[in-house]
Amino acid sequence: MKNANSIFTRTNRVVIRQFDRQDIEAFYQYRANPSIAKFQSWENYTYEDAESFVQHQMTQKPNQPGTWFQYAIALSESNQLIGDCAIHTLDSEPRIVEIGFTLAPEYQGMGYIHEALSSIFEYIFMTLNKHKIIAFTDVRNEKSIRVLERLEMRREGHLLQNYMSKGHWVDEYQYALLQSEWAAKHH
Repeated sequence: MKNANSIFTRTNRVVIRQFDRQDIEAFYQYRANPSIAKFQSWENYTYEDAESFVQHQMTQKPNQPGTWFQYAIALSESNQLIGDCAIHTLDSEPRIVEIGFTLAPEYQGMGYIHEALSSIFEYIFMTLNKHKIIAFTDVRNEKSIRVLERLEMRREGHLLQNYMSKGHWVDEYQYALLQSEWAAKHH
């Protein structure tokens, strides 16, 4: 099992922790899945990509302005990697963070991502003391939209042709949640 200082937060079913070498295979499996890659920036993801990504993440620290940090989402009981959540601490304003997330297809639709992100939101607001969380999603990504809205994030904008993905300009929705809004609902 992982040592305690690499665990950031946990719930009954999931643990949010630093990536480890044991995660490479599972990470590769879902990153290489075309249904997962559809709304993501990558395509043709290789085992070598996964290996170098995980090794890099093992050396990173969260909450560094201007960087993305990838948190591993694993099952509490088995420590099996089922997804990840990236947090981008903005360089221009480090009290605001952008999130992104991916969940392996066989674990979708069971409430895992809601549970994991709820826990991560608490960590972002209470431990890291951030002012605001933002997220961007492709307007066609209905699953991601449902996740963000279930987390009570507010849709702040519809950004036309905001993102170049696989040779096409993509419309995005921007979502946000203030620490004060979150605190009003959770305390």
